[in-house]
Amino acid sequence: MDNSSLIKSPISEELEDFKKLFESTLSSSNLLLNSVIAHIRQKNGKMMRPILVLLAAKLFGKVCPATLHAAVALELLHNASLVHDDVVDESTERRGQLSVNAIFNNKVAVLAGDYLLATALVQVGMTRNHDIIDIVSCLGQDLADGELLQLSNVSNLHFSEEVYFDVIRKKTAVLFAACTKAGALSVGASDEKAESARLFGEYIGLCFQIKDDIFDYSESKEIGKPTGNDMVEGKLTLPALHVLNTVKDKTAEEIAVKIKNGEATPGEIVHLIEFTKQNGGIEYASQVMYDYKEKALSLLASLPDTEVKVALAGYLDYVVDAEVKNENKILEKNNGTVSG
Repeated sequence: MDNSSLIKSPISEELEDFKKLFESTLSSSNLLLNSVIAHIRQKNGKMMRPILVLLAAKLFGKVCPATLHAAVALELLHNASLVHDDVVDESTERRGQLSVNAIFNNKVAVLAGDYLLATALVQVGMTRNHDIIDIVSCLGQDLADGELLQLSNVSNLHFSEEVYFDVIRKKTAVLFAACTKAGALSVGASDEKAESARLFGEYIGLCFQIKDDIFDYSESKEIGKPTGNDMVEGKLTLPALHVLNTVKDKTAEEIAVKIKNGEATPGEIVHLIEFTKQNGGIEYASQVMYDYKEKALSLLASLPDTEVKVALAGYLDYVVDAEVKNENKILEKNNGTVSG
């Protein structure tokens, strides 16, 4: 059994129920909106976040309508954040295809993202669970806060790993944490179990973002973004931050400042990428990622050996250990969700 089948096996029926519900939420009489949604759905999604909601729920009970509505709400919120992020980043590409703002325009992209967000709120309301509603409400705040923190950090000339982790917790890890906690709460898990689930999701999210940042130093185009794209956008991620703080090199520091100011040339970006690789930045970031993986596994260790537990461990392996060439392979091809 491959890793994809291993992950989906305990929730195969529930995943089909999720797809049907997700499909039904994206129907509209507005022709322009339908065109935008059709474009978004051209690129098949991995369904990573709804799968995590379903697995977390089944770890503690039986998947119910509240679980499915929570999963749909969180996937819609994720999709809305991707559409908005592309406008903020002035990005013209999303996972190998033109972004919504590139095909249409910024106005349409913002409004389409707003529609997805509003639909997410409708869906979370249908859980009739105040704790889950609170999770999704706070998630929206954290995602926006993370974006603003990242924007403000571009002008911060310090090379801070602390700020980096603050950003990725709010931009990425918080969504995975919301998925696992909402899944647990949807089936009546205790506060203690729900918090353990939340922490497991946070560790997965941190691994996911660090892995994605490491990919940006790869020469492969299969990951869906060009090499050095983060630096082109003025972002310094964990590999470079570590090297800048441990290897005092004036030239590298000057280039890093230029990157933050949006003034670095392509050649200077290549120089800093190579400098980072040569001085152990990739190895350091990989070790940090594997440390978080071990923390996540330790949370599973005390649980009974079940198919769901094995699937969650497999999910973690997929996030951390997947080769670059496999990163764009979805857990299962479907026509419903956005890649990301």
